Amino acid sequence: MQKISVLLFLVWVSFLFYAGIALFTSGFLLTRLELTNHSSCQEPPGPGPLPWRRQGEPGACWMAARFSRVVLVLIDALRFDFAQPQRSHIPGKPSVSLPFLGKLGSLQRILEIQPHHARLYQSKADPPTTTMQRLKALTTGSLPTFIDAGSNFASYAIVEDNLIKQLSNAGRRVVFMGDDTWKDLFPGAFSQAFFFPSFNVRDLHTVDNGILEHLYPTMDSGEWDALIAHFLGVDHCGHKHGPHHPEMAKKLSQMDQVIQGVVERLENDTLLVVIGDHGMTKSGDHGGDSELEISAALFLYSPTALFRRAPPEEPEVVPQINLVPTLALLLGLPIPFGNIGEVMTELFSEVEDFQPHSSALAQASALHLNAQQVSRFLHTYSAAAQDLQVEELHRLHNLFSKASADYQRLLQSPQRAEAALQTVIAELQQFLRGVRAMCIDSWARFSLVRMAGGAALLAAGCFLCLLISQWATSPGFYLRPLLLVPMAWGLAGVVVCGGLLATTELKLDPVVLGAVAAMGSLLHFLWKAWAGWGSKRSLTALLPTPGPILFLLLIRFAAFFSDSFVVAEARATRFLLCSLILLLLAQLHWEGKLLPPKLLTVPRLGFSSPAGPPQHNGMYALGLGVGLLLCIRLAGLFHRCPEETPACHSSPWLSPLASMVGGRAKNLWYGACVGALVALSAAVRLWLHHYGNLKSPEPPVLFVRWGLPLMVLGTAAYWALASGADEAPPRLQALVAGASVVLPRAVAALAASGLLLLLWRPVTVLAKATMGVPRTRTVLTPFSGLPTSQADLDYVVPQIYRHMQEEFRGRLERTKCQGPLTSAACRLGNVYSAAIVTALTLLAFPLLLLHAERISLVFLLLFLQSFLLLHLLAAGIPISAPGPFTVPWQAVSAWALMATQTFYSTGHQPVFPTIHWHAAFVGFPEGHGSSTWLPALLVGANTFASHLLFAVGCPLLLFWPFLCESQGSQKRRKPPGNEAEARVGPEEEEEPLMEMRLRNTPHHFSVALLQLGLKYIFVLSIQILACALAASILRRHLMVWKVFAPKFIFEAMGFIVSSVGLFLGLSLVMRVDGAVSSWSQQLVLAQHRYPWL
Repeated sequence: MQKISVLLFLVWVSFLFYAGIALFTSGFLLTRLELTNHSSCQEPPGPGPLPWRRQGEPGACWMAARFSRVVLVLIDALRFDFAQPQRSHIPGKPSVSLPFLGKLGSLQRILEIQPHHARLYQSKADPPTTTMQRLKALTTGSLPTFIDAGSNFASYAIVEDNLIKQLSNAGRRVVFMGDDTWKDLFPGAFSQAFFFPSFNVRDLHTVDNGILEHLYPTMDSGEWDALIAHFLGVDHCGHKHGPHHPEMAKKLSQMDQVIQGVVERLENDTLLVVIGDHGMTKSGDHGGDSELEISAALFLYSPTALFRRAPPEEPEVVPQINLVPTLALLLGLPIPFGNIGEVMTELFSEVEDFQPHSSALAQASALHLNAQQVSRFLHTYSAAAQDLQVEELHRLHNLFSKASADYQRLLQSPQRAEAALQTVIAELQQFLRGVRAMCIDSWARFSLVRMAGGAALLAAGCFLCLLISQWATSPGFYLRPLLLVPMAWGLAGVVVCGGLLATTELKLDPVVLGAVAAMGSLLHFLWKAWAGWGSKRSLTALLPTPGPILFLLLIRFAAFFSDSFVVAEARATRFLLCSLILLLLAQLHWEGKLLPPKLLTVPRLGFSSPAGPPQHNGMYALGLGVGLLLCIRLAGLFHRCPEETPACHSSPWLSPLASMVGGRAKNLWYGACVGALVALSAAVRLWLHHYGNLKSPEPPVLFVRWGLPLMVLGTAAYWALASGADEAPPRLQALVAGASVVLPRAVAALAASGLLLLLWRPVTVLAKATMGVPRTRTVLTPFSGLPTSQADLDYVVPQIYRHMQEEFRGRLERTKCQGPLTSAACRLGNVYSAAIVTALTLLAFPLLLLHAERISLVFLLLFLQSFLLLHLLAAGIPISAPGPFTVPWQAVSAWALMATQTFYSTGHQPVFPTIHWHAAFVGFPEGHGSSTWLPALLVGANTFASHLLFAVGCPLLLFWPFLCESQGSQKRRKPPGNEAEARVGPEEEEEPLMEMRLRNTPHHFSVALLQLGLKYIFVLSIQILACALAASILRRHLMVWKVFAPKFIFEAMGFIVSSVGLFLGLSLVMRVDGAVSSWSQQLVLAQHRYPWL
C-alpha cells in the first residue's frame, strides 16, 4: 500500500466529516428572512385616519415631528455602569473606587439641574453583542440572528428598511463620522462622511481624535439634519486593557468632555442621544449574552422639556430596539417596516398640557401607530416565511384587533376616560411585547432534516474510522481497490442530484451536493469493503475490544451534553489528562515495566512478536509521569475564567505586558519571556545535536543553526517594542511604528523560508564520498543487479544504512593509493522525527507572535509536555519485531487531550467574546484595508494554534518508540549460520536502526500511518459528533446559544484545522520518505558500480 493512498484516503474521510459539519450547520444556525419592503408617508401602517398628523405641516408624516434635528453620539461598548456616579451599590459598605465610575459626571449634572430635559435608561441589547449586529438593530428595529456574528468584520449593506434610509428618503442631510463599519452597512447614504478604520483594537485614539477634528465644526456649520458620531476608544480600551485599567478612566473623561461640548452647541429643535451599542465583560470583551455585555447606557437630552415627570430613582430598563420607533416618530418619519420595537411612551407626553388624559391619548396614539406597523410586518412576514408559531400568531392578532377597536372607540367618544386610555395603552404594550417574545422564540428556525442528515454523516464517519483502523492491520487488506470506485459513485451522486435540482428549477445548494457525494461514496465503500473482505470475519472480531480508553472516550462524549461540563471543560480536560497519565503508569506496572527487567509477555505498541527487556528502569518512567503531571499543573495556572463562574478569577498572566503598570515587574516578566524563547530554541538544537542532525551541511540544518537565533532575536525585539510603545519618546515614535511592522513580518518570513528549505532538502544527514579503505567494513548481502521495484529498494536500504554506520565509525582515512569510493552517513535513524520537530519549531515562532508575551511560557511547557509524554509512551518498549506497528489508543487520546488543554492554557474559551482579535494586527498595526481573509487567518491561527501544532506533530507518536531504541545499547552478535556479514575486529557496539526499521516493511509502515491518522480523526470526530447531537437535542435549552452553539462552532473549526495539520504532518513524512528513497537509490547505484564494497 503506497503512502499516497494513505493520504488520499484520509483526505476522503475528512471530506465526509466536512460535509456532515456543513449539512448540520446549515440546518442548525439561525437564519431569518429579510424583507425588502419599506414604509413610506404615503402608505399609512393600517386602516383608519391618523388623528395626530397635521396635514398641512411641511415634513409631517404618520405623526408630526417633535424635533427637526438629532445628534446621535454612539460610544461603542458604553456599559451602563460606566454612566453611574462614584458610589457603592451595597448599603453599609464603603464607596467602591473603580476607574470607570463617576467619569461621565456631565450626565449626572444635567439630570440634577434639568430633570425634565434628560433621562438615563439602561438599554438591553439582544445577543450577539457584536458591533455590526447592534448597528443593524439600532437602525432597523429588528433582532439579529446567531449566524450574523460571523460577518461582524465582513459587513454587508443592510437591505431591510432602516432609519438612515428613511432620513435620506425624507431629504434630510445625514452626516456621519467614526467607525467605518457604517460605510459597508449604508453605502452612499450619507451627505457627508468621515470614516476611520475600526478594526485595530490596539489603537485607542485615531478614530476618536478624527471625530473631534470634525464634530464641532460640523455642528457649528448647521449643514446637517442628523449627525452621527461613532466613538471607538472605550471599546478598544476594553479590548486592550480591560475596564479596570486607568486608561479607561482617561477615555471616559474624554467622552464626558465631548458630551459637554455637544450639549453647549444644541439648539431647541435638536434631540441628543448618547448610547452604547453593547457593554463589555470584566476582561473587556463582548459578543455573548452575559449581563455586563447586554447592559448599555442610553441618555436622552433636549434644550426643551421632554418629560412631564422627574426621573425615577432607578433608571428604567428598556430593550435597545425601542429607540428605533421612538426616534422615527419624534423626527416625523415612518417607522421602518421590519421594526418590532416598542415606542418609549414617556417621550410622547404633552409636557405643556397638564391634563393627564391628553398625555395618555398622545401615548396611545403613538403606540397604536407602532402596533399597526408591527401587525403589518407580521402579516407580510408570516405569508413569506411560514416560520412563526401559528397559534401564538393567531392569539396576537386577536389581541391587536381588540386593542385597535378599543382605541377607535375612544377616538369617537367625546369623553375619553383616563382609565380607558390606560387600558388601551396596556393592551397595545402587551401586543408589542408579545410579538417581540414570539420572534425571539420563533426565529430559532431549525431544519431538522438537515440536522439529522449531518449528524448521521458524522456518526457514519466515526464508525468508518473505527472500523478501518482495525481492518488495516489484518492480512490481505489493501486500500487502493476500495478507494477508487467510491469516488466515482460520489461524483455520480453529485451529477444525478444536480440534474434533478436543475430540472425541477430548484436552487443548487452546494451543501446538499457535498452531502450527497459524501454519503454516496461512503455507502458504496462500506458495501464494497464488507463484501470483499469484511464478511469473512465476524463483526465482533472487527471492532476493538472495549477497554479503559474507549470507556474514557465514552465519558467525554456523554459529558458534552452537560452545559456545566462545557463551561468547566478546562478543568475537566486537565483532570482527564492526569487520569490518563496515571492509567498509563498503572499499565506499565501491570505489564511489569516498572519492575526490574524481565521478559514481558504483554506486547506494547501492537508488536506481535515476544517483547524483550525494558529499556528503562521503573524510576525513569515514574519520573516522566511526575514531570508530566507537574507540567499540566503549571500550564493550568494560565487560565481564563468563563463568564458563568463569577467567583473565578482569570490569570493576570494572560494579558500583554503593555497593560502592566509597574516598570520593574514588566521588565522581570519580559526577561522570563525571552528566557522561555531561548530555552525553547536551545532545547530543540540540543535535541538535534544529540542525534547528530546538526553535523549536516544541508540548508535546513544551517537554517536551524543561524535562522532560529535570528527568529528569537526578532521576537524578543518585537515584544520589547510592543510592551513599551506607549512610553517611547515622540521622536522615536515613527521608528517604533516601523519596527512593529517589520519585525513580525521578518520572523514570519524566516519561518516560511525554513519550512520551504525543509521541504526542499528534508534529509538532515551527513553524507560524503572519500577514497580510502576503512578499518572495519560490512559486506552487504548479495543482491543481483539494480533495484527494479520499490520492494527491492526497501530490501537493500537497511543494509546500506548499516554499512554506512560502520563506515562512519571506521573514521574514513585517506590512503596514498587510490581506493574504492566509500560513503559515510551520520544518524539517518531519526530522519523522520528530526524533520517534524524542526517543522514544529518553525511553526511555533510565528504562532507565538500572535499571542501575548507571557504565553511563551505556555509554549515552552507545551514542548516539554509533549517530550515527556512521548518518552512515557515509549518507556520500556522493545523494538524487535518487523511489524505490524500500532500506536495505542491511549497515546492518541492523550495527544488529543493535550491539544485541548493547551487551547485553554493559551487564554482561549469556546465563546466569541474571548477571541483574541488583537492577533489580526500583529505586523499590520494600520489594519488590512478592505481585506478580510488575512485578519481572519491571523485570528484563526491564534485561536487554533494548539490544534495545528499537535496535529502536525501527531506522527511523532509512531516514530518516538523507534527513536528511543537508541538509548539502549546492544551488542553486535553474529547470528549462527549467517555468512553474509563479515566483521573485522573484536565484538563492538551495534547502533540500532531506529526509524529506518520502518522501511524494512513498507506495507506495515503505510498501515501504521493510516491507523494513526484514522485514530486521531476518530478521537476528534467523537467530540464534534457529541457537540452536534447536544446542540440538536438541546436546541430549545436555555443555554443553547450561550454554550452549546459556540462549542459546536469551535469544535468544528478545531476539527478542520486539526485535519489540515494532520495532512501537513503526514505529507512531510512522505516527503522525507521520498527523499530517503531517492538518496538511498543513488547509493545503490554507486554500490552496483563498485561491487567490491
